[in-house]
Amino acid sequence: MRIGILTGGGDVPGLNPCIKSVVYRAIDAGSEVIGIRHGWGGFLNYDFDKNNEGENFIHLNKLNTRTIDRSGGTFLHTSRTNPGKVRTTEIPTHLKTHEHEQLGKDYKVDFTPHVLKVIEHLKIDVMITIGGDDTQSYAVRMHKEGVPAIAIPKTMDNDVFGTDYCIGFSTAVTRSVDFITALRTVAGSHERIAVIELFGRNSGETSLISAYLAGVDRALISEVPFDVERLARFLEKDRAHNPSNYAIVTISEGAHLMGGQVVEYGEADAYGHKKLGGIGAVTEQALKRITGIHTVYQQVAYLMRSGEPDALDRMVATSYANLATDLALKKEFGKMVALREGKYTTVPIETLTQGLKRVDVAELYDSENYRPKVAHLLGKPMFLY
Repeated sequence: MRIGILTGGGDVPGLNPCIKSVVYRAIDAGSEVIGIRHGWGGFLNYDFDKNNEGENFIHLNKLNTRTIDRSGGTFLHTSRTNPGKVRTTEIPTHLKTHEHEQLGKDYKVDFTPHVLKVIEHLKIDVMITIGGDDTQSYAVRMHKEGVPAIAIPKTMDNDVFGTDYCIGFSTAVTRSVDFITALRTVAGSHERIAVIELFGRNSGETSLISAYLAGVDRALISEVPFDVERLARFLEKDRAHNPSNYAIVTISEGAHLMGGQVVEYGEADAYGHKKLGGIGAVTEQALKRITGIHTVYQQVAYLMRSGEPDALDRMVATSYANLATDLALKKEFGKMVALREGKYTTVPIETLTQGLKRVDVAELYDSENYRPKVAHLLGKPMFLY
């Protein structure tokens, strides 16, 4: 069997251990593994005339993957390419035609037929795709086109529908808690209100869980619009009741004021998403204006997804990889590996497109006071999903 593997979307710690484990398990079973570089872009950028395989694919073995699990990121590199929706301005030269040049710059072309030809050319028997809901939505497309596919969920936001856990989430929370704790020295020394912005587009789980573990005063999440006047009064009291005279609030990048909009910028990517970031700065300025108290604003941003994975992400990445490879070897295609209620399992690959995974506000969040609140802890899984 020849297995193709790729990583798409944002990088997270745990991708390399996942890749290595797939390679080792497959080779021990007598199979081959081809790594696709730059996510789905590896297929899109392959030029049959130039035969530029080395730029887009790599034959993986135990030697060239032996040490990759010791670092974060992805050995195969990544992209947010969606071959089903390629802007005319981003069409590779070898695929661009005169007709494409007549289309508007925002027109999107479907190059799935080219991807299918490349997969057939490489003689790939099954694709193992590691990514979030965007990357995996195209894996679902491949599945519907008849390409055997198995999905491994990855996202530091932990927001892929159909699984309780995604590779990268534990490390993102660990990094966030570490930085929040470190920033207490600055906030306390200067007696300020600290606003710490964390990644989290549609799900506020990283802000919620990081705040819960770091013991911050208030937490703002993507799911619940907030009143900055009320927040300011809460933080004034929190600061006054702190012997060191400071207060801290975490905020998801996807959070927004009541009646306001999510702060976005730049052009939308191939999956329709603009860049997020800056709601923390908006909130900080409002808090300074309302309270008259000096503030500290810090975006943790890419530091959340940098460096090597923690032990839990290594465990999940390795286990997901072994489970996915076993499915491939048994020819049980069209599935996504998952964790549900603390147990490894699988779900149909289409599951990830059938809903949205968000914070259970009623069970885990106090919307009136902007704080984590675990309503019923008994029987909940370790990460409170």
